[in-house]
Amino acid sequence: MSDGGDASTIDRLRAATAERLGVDRRALAAFRFALGTLLLVDLGLRARNLTAFYTDAGVLPRSALAEAYPLAARVSLHAVSGEEWALALLFVLAGVAAAALAVGYRTRIAAAASLALLISLQARNPFVLNGGDLLLSHLLGIGVLCPLGARWSVDAVRARAVGGRAGGAGADVAARDRFFGPASALLLAVPIVVYVSNAVVKLRGGAWTSGEAVGRVFRLTYLHGPLGGLVPEVPRLFAAATYGWLALLVAAPLLVLAAGRLRAALAVIFAAGHLAMPLVLQIGVFPLVSVAGLLPFVPLTVWDRAERRVAPVAARFGQTLGSPRTTREPSGWIPDCVVAAGRRLAPSVAAVLIAGLLCWNAMAVGVVSTPEPVAAVSDPTESGWDMFAPDPPTTDTRVLATAAAANGDRIDALYGDPVAADRPPSDARAYPTARWRKFLTSLAESPEPTRTGHLLGHLCDRASGQTDAEIDRVSVSIASIAVAGDDQPQLRSLGERRCGDR
Repeated sequence: MSDGGDASTIDRLRAATAERLGVDRRALAAFRFALGTLLLVDLGLRARNLTAFYTDAGVLPRSALAEAYPLAARVSLHAVSGEEWALALLFVLAGVAAAALAVGYRTRIAAAASLALLISLQARNPFVLNGGDLLLSHLLGIGVLCPLGARWSVDAVRARAVGGRAGGAGADVAARDRFFGPASALLLAVPIVVYVSNAVVKLRGGAWTSGEAVGRVFRLTYLHGPLGGLVPEVPRLFAAATYGWLALLVAAPLLVLAAGRLRAALAVIFAAGHLAMPLVLQIGVFPLVSVAGLLPFVPLTVWDRAERRVAPVAARFGQTLGSPRTTREPSGWIPDCVVAAGRRLAPSVAAVLIAGLLCWNAMAVGVVSTPEPVAAVSDPTESGWDMFAPDPPTTDTRVLATAAAANGDRIDALYGDPVAADRPPSDARAYPTARWRKFLTSLAESPEPTRTGHLLGHLCDRASGQTDAEIDRVSVSIASIAVAGDDQPQLRSLGERRCGDR
C-alpha cells in the first residue's frame, strides 16, 4: 500500500512538474512564427541605416570595429566586406532564413542559419545594441534546441500521413502536445530571469519604491514614441503604473510556479504592458521580443481553442502540401545520424545553459560575487537586465547635428532639413531611431576620438547627399536638461570637422 502511495505521489509530482516546465508544442509554433516575424522586422528597421551602421562608409568602419572589438571583427560575417551591396546581400539571406523559420520550412536549419546571421550582424556594430537584441539572440538560440517545427509548420504538414494524427484520450493528446525537458525549462527561465533581475535592481533605487519612476521616464522626451508626448502628466496615474509594474516584476516567478488560468492571466498582463510600450516609448524591438518570450507560457487550453478555429484552414493547407507517402519529418540535407546525435545532446546543452544563465545573472545583480577567472574575461554587471534601473535617468538628452554649406546655408545632418544659422540648445532634436540614440549617447558618455572622427566623416557624406550645396563642415553636440526643474539646456560638443579634411 505504501509503495502504491509513493508511486502515486511521484506520478503527481512528475505531472505537476511537466505542467509547469513543459511547453505546449503549439505554443512553440506560435513562438517560432513570432521569432521569424521579429527577425524580419528587425532587419527592416536596421536596413534603414544599413550604410550608416554596417559599411565602411558609416560610423564604424571595419578598422574601427577591429580596434574596439577585435573578436567581433574576426567572427562577424558582416565584417568580411565593407561594401553596401555585400551587406545588402547578407540582409536578404537573413530575411530568407527568417521567413523559412516563420512558416516552419526546414525549421532547424532555418533557426540555426538565422541565429548565425543574427549574431554576425550584432557583432558588426555592438555600439547600437540594446537589451532587446540580447534577448532576441537568447530566445533564438534556445529555439534551436526545441522542436519548433513540430506543429503548425510546413515541416509538420509534409511529415503527416493522410488521415492526420492518431486519436486518443485527452490526457494522452495533452502529453503528446507538451514538450518537456531541460530545453523547455531553459526557454521558460529566460523571461523570468530578465524580470526578476530587473526587479532586484529596481528595488535598490528610490524612484521605483517612491512611485516616481514612470513619471520620470515619460519626461524623457528623447524616448517619446508616437503617442509619448500625448500622455497627460497625472502623478497618481504614474505612481499606480510604477507600483503596478514593479509588483508584476516581483511576481514573475508565478509564471512557472502557477498553472492554468493564473499563469495565463499573468502572461497576458505582462504582454499587454509590453505592447503598450512601443506606443509611448522609442525603445526598439525589445517590447515585441518580450511578448514573443511570453508565448511559451500560454497553456494548452488556449491552443486547443485556437486549433479548433483554424482547423478548416489547416486542413486545406495540409491538402496542398501534404503527401500520402510522407510519414516522418523530412531530414533535409542533414544526415539522420547527425540529427539523432543533436537530439541526444540538446538536453545536456540546455541543462548546462540553465546553470550558466542563473549563475551569470546572479553575478550581474550582485547576489553572488564574481570569481576572479570570470572577472578577468568579462564583467557580468555590464550585461545585466537593468532597464530604467535602479532609477530612470534624470537628464533629458537631444542632439544637434549641423552641416554648414559653403554658401552659408545650414541643414540638420541627421534629418536633412534647413536649420537656423546659429542653432540654440532649444533647437536640439530627438534621435532619428533607437539605434542612433544608443550610438550617440554611448559616444557622449565615453568620447573616443576615432569613433567621433568616423561619425563626423559619415555626416559629411550624409549631408552632401541631402543638398546640392557643397558642405564645408559638420558639428555634433548633445543638449542636456534636467527632467525636473526649469534649468536651461546645457550643450556638450562631441566634435566638429571640416568636410574637405579627409
